[in-house]
Amino acid sequence: MGAAAPAVGPIGPVRGYVDYYLAAMRIGISTQVQYRVANYFFMIGMIAEPIIYLVVWSTVAVQEGGEVGGFTANEFAAYYIVWTLVRNMNVTSVGAWEGHIREGDLSRMLLHPIHPVHWDIGYFAGWKVVVIVMWLPVVVVLSLLFRPMFSVEPIEIAVFGVANWGAYAVRSLLYSNVGMAAFWTTRMGPILSVVMPFELFLSGRLVPLSLMPDWAQRLADVLPFKWTFGFPIEALIGGLPVAALLGGLAMQALWIVIGVSAIRLIWPFAVRRYAAVGG
Repeated sequence: MGAAAPAVGPIGPVRGYVDYYLAAMRIGISTQVQYRVANYFFMIGMIAEPIIYLVVWSTVAVQEGGEVGGFTANEFAAYYIVWTLVRNMNVTSVGAWEGHIREGDLSRMLLHPIHPVHWDIGYFAGWKVVVIVMWLPVVVVLSLLFRPMFSVEPIEIAVFGVANWGAYAVRSLLYSNVGMAAFWTTRMGPILSVVMPFELFLSGRLVPLSLMPDWAQRLADVLPFKWTFGFPIEALIGGLPVAALLGGLAMQALWIVIGVSAIRLIWPFAVRRYAAVGG
């Protein structure tokens, strides 16, 4: 985390939150710009995953006569190249609470007149600005190598831009809620090992959801994972009708509300547990 989280001054609540997030984002940007090489290596490491998926499914498409599940090899290329940006955009700290407790940051953060979760979301949001800039040359190289094929409409670009940030918010709140288990246990690994497979198979991260069985697609529709991966990607390349695009944004908004409400519900018990243990 490095820098101290800025406190909100005696101003209106909305303006205070805006100023807080802008300050946290500025710190995130300035911090990550100093680690450009490390960020590039991190991004390259993350790109290895979709390239493996891309090569596998492109090969399957060729062997199946040119397409599989309605995807050609070039359309798989489009899917997984867009995937690289969505994946980098929705990176969040799945172990934030565990780190805050272990390193003693939480005691300091509790002194600020704002919930600690805002710092994590704001700081990582600033990181995304750096990620987007660094991703641009990467997508050029990937496009030259794999020749993606898709056409987009202005509304799809607009929805994709909003959906990317929505995906980040949904995933951040999801793992913030899961991560609060750290107030009751020192072993988050087993808990994350239960959640992560659901994300892998029901989000569109491993494979486009349209290739999954019907029951899995229906389950994905009512869980948060699809709205952090599959929907932003499909919003840009899936040729979704306007109703589906707006419906997807509405589902992201719903899961943001659920995430915020869950934090408000769990937090009083979590912070009392922290105080009782002597944090």
